[in-house]
Amino acid sequence: MQKKLVEEKKEGFSIRVKIGEYEVELSGTHSEVMKTVKNLPTLIANINKAFESAKPKTIATITVKTSEATNTSSEAPTQSYPKIAATERAEDAILKALDSDWGKWRPRTMEELQEVMKFNNLKYPGLVLPSILEALAEKGLVKRWNTNTGFVYILAEKKNAKGE
Repeated sequence: MQKKLVEEKKEGFSIRVKIGEYEVELSGTHSEVMKTVKNLPTLIANINKAFESAKPKTIATITVKTSEATNTSSEAPTQSYPKIAATERAEDAILKALDSDWGKWRPRTMEELQEVMKFNNLKYPGLVLPSILEALAEKGLVKRWNTNTGFVYILAEKKNAKGE
């Protein structure tokens, strides 16, 4: 009796599996990879277990303690909004707010800037602040970028020009 040997193609075959942020690639001959794929559920469990020790354990917990106010008045809690003197131009008021300690330590949203204006009794019609902020950004006086909560604004760094 003569046995026929069937040679398997030695061409490379690979498959890549991505689980969350991790990725594993299996490679070998077609039949080797396909045999391994049959065991994929067990392999995935083992791979997940292997990566668990490599995952950084960075979980931040913030605890906020509140206490009931003894004063039962209906006054809103005091915010640390900057005091802005009345100006003829809304542009000046915005720049003063962003130049204050309140405006410098982090970028501010449109709503926060509107609250500052309201706090200082500065009243501007509906679309005035958004259009002024856009103009200030175009002039390079304010930096603006979009976040998941909308646009935020902060004063642009001043460039030293000759003679300043």
